[in-house]
Amino acid sequence: MTSRNYTLQPVGFARSERTEPIDDGWDAIPAHIEMDAEQFGPEALYGLDSFSHAEVIFLFDRVPDEEIERGARHPRGNKDWPLAGIFAQRGKNRPNRLGHTVCRILKVDGLKLYVEGLDAIDGTPVLDIKPVMSGFLPRGDVREPDWSKELMRGYWV
Repeated sequence: MTSRNYTLQPVGFARSERTEPIDDGWDAIPAHIEMDAEQFGPEALYGLDSFSHAEVIFLFDRVPDEEIERGARHPRGNKDWPLAGIFAQRGKNRPNRLGHTVCRILKVDGLKLYVEGLDAIDGTPVLDIKPVMSGFLPRGDVREPDWSKELMRGYWV
């Protein structure tokens, strides 16, 4: 396998009152994405407000190299939960530091996209935004282990 490097430029930045990566209560935090005015005009967001949700891909830019996980760990360090490989969980200590979440779109105002449920702290680089389309949602049943449901119990509330 040939190794390649890629350079990505943020399309914008998350804006929020939250400045620390606390694990829970994300729906209570007002957030928006400020698009990079040097790259985009308001037309880049035209029509996005006709969708109910957007997928936001962002960079966990404050995770230091020494905290990157390449194997398995107990999610959130909880030894009551089984060891899970980094690709079997959604933690921030990922090899490429990519985060992804589905947010409810509240409104578009010029170069600002107001959302609910953005689990990124203030200043986080946003790499891409895509509308949620039902045709791209999972087909068939979604399966997950019990520990993941327990982990998510307070994540949004």
